Amino acid sequence: MNKTGIAYIVSAATLVVAVWLGVSIGTVKVPLSTFWDSSDTTATNILWKIRMPRVILAGLVGASLAIAGAAFQGLLKNPLADPYTLGVSSGASVGAVVTLFFGLSIPMLGAYTLPIFSMVGAAVTMFLVLGFARLVDRSMKMETIILTGIIFGSFLGSVLSLMIALTGEELRQIIGWLLGSVSMRGWKYIVMVLPFVIIGSFILWLNRRELNAMLFGEERAHHLGVNVRRRKFMILIGGSILTGSAVAVSGTIGFVGLVVPHMTRLLWGADHRHLLTLSFFNGATLLIICDLIARTIISPSELPVGVITSFIGAPVFAYIFYRQRRKGAM
Repeated sequence: MNKTGIAYIVSAATLVVAVWLGVSIGTVKVPLSTFWDSSDTTATNILWKIRMPRVILAGLVGASLAIAGAAFQGLLKNPLADPYTLGVSSGASVGAVVTLFFGLSIPMLGAYTLPIFSMVGAAVTMFLVLGFARLVDRSMKMETIILTGIIFGSFLGSVLSLMIALTGEELRQIIGWLLGSVSMRGWKYIVMVLPFVIIGSFILWLNRRELNAMLFGEERAHHLGVNVRRRKFMILIGGSILTGSAVAVSGTIGFVGLVVPHMTRLLWGADHRHLLTLSFFNGATLLIICDLIARTIISPSELPVGVITSFIGAPVFAYIFYRQRRKGAM
């Protein structure tokens, strides 16, 4: 069996183990037999009404952020790029909070108004970041794009704080939501986010070969027959759909889109034909495990899962940045 086959088997097996740990471990232990034996009503209710939807939602959010991060890193040719560091997550959060702040609702869409406005916020932020970076530096160096993303992320964070302050007690719970959580969401949130996860992932998967070509530069990709402008637009839209939908149901969860693609690339290679799918699996695994830690480490209380991912992601971000600088110096 070749390396790629092993990568898929290991990633899928790890995801299955993470799902089992996520649904079985907690204040009340849920035995494996609960899947086929519903005689224990308490265990069955905990499994299917509380833990399973939480684990599935965590998996979908982690997978969305990871595959979006892999696409952004391939498009921008920089392992420091991800929805969080580029400010896209903050833009999605602003879109979501504006929806709640003004009580917006699109006729005929109902509950889907929130993820749609969140995706619009993510897409607008992504294009503003790239536009401002081009204005500052026509060569669009990666450092410029990353710093621009951090600037926009900080500004949008201030906008969020302002809106929360203006609402008084009404939206105080949004502070917890902005820290990132998949707690007590239920099956309806899975139904709400699943279509967008499928659409966004499919758009990025369709551009997997073009992402490989863009690794050699836009001019080379153009000579290879890639419509660079259209493909870049599709990748940015796909990544924004995934980021916006994930933020709409879970809040801002940082560094998943940074850590997972980078580690997957180190372990299994940079071929986007496989990197995108493997990042999808591994992103789901990571966030399920992080959510398990968040709800058990100080049980019976819970930590926001975004706190756990930041504890993991910040040192990894520093390590990647150090490696990039060292490589550039050499």
